[in-house]
Amino acid sequence: MSQHEERYYRRRIATSQFTTIISITLVLFLMGLLGLIILHARILSDYVKENIGFSIMIREDVKEAGILELKKNLDGQYFVKSSEYIPRNRAAEKLKADLGEDFVGFLGYNPLLPSIDLRIKAPYANADTLRGIEKRLLAKPEIKEVFYQKSLVDAINSNLEKISIILLGFSGILLFIAIVLINNTIRLAVYSRRFIIRSMQLVGATEGFIRRPLLLRSILHGLISAFIALLMLMMLTYFAIEEIPELVELQNPLMR
Repeated sequence: MSQHEERYYRRRIATSQFTTIISITLVLFLMGLLGLIILHARILSDYVKENIGFSIMIREDVKEAGILELKKNLDGQYFVKSSEYIPRNRAAEKLKADLGEDFVGFLGYNPLLPSIDLRIKAPYANADTLRGIEKRLLAKPEIKEVFYQKSLVDAINSNLEKISIILLGFSGILLFIAIVLINNTIRLAVYSRRFIIRSMQLVGATEGFIRRPLLLRSILHGLISAFIALLMLMMLTYFAIEEIPELVELQNPLMR
């Protein structure tokens, strides 16, 4: 083989290796991006659901010690994520700030009842479960009324179901693209070395001997591609948080 042909085949092999690394990097980047989308969608779904809560109005004759005991009891319930006790004077200050008027001075007394704001864990934030929780709360003698936005719960669950279907379809498309890219990458890698493989077969090389350097090179290409894809995902996450700071609230400690 002349030096010109040798340089030509070396250039072809180098181009093939570069193409292989780029293809695998794109595959890993797409799969990583899909994983981030699904993970953040699940965290966002839980975040939205856990902001659905009850406003529990306490009877006027219940002492503060009884309210605190009730709050402690509610905190121990399996469906409760968090609770907050709002005394009458604090509720009046909040309503005064919202209205921009001193309604207590106008009326001469504070008509608001003490309350407990209850946040529900995400798995229990659906219409049927919330109705059951509402009945369970109303059965307690200290509780006068329970409020929560039923229409908002239905709207959130409906929209989350639609988003899940869209993500599922998008996941299927990305998976198909990944399979096609991997298949084409393998075919290109073997095709670019077809003459070398044929020459090795003619001199009696075994399949294991022929396959070994290809596997080692593929592992190296995979590690390089994984490193590049990881850097791309980290940069994408960084710039996304820079543009949308609220995404920090969705970061799971295991992801940091």
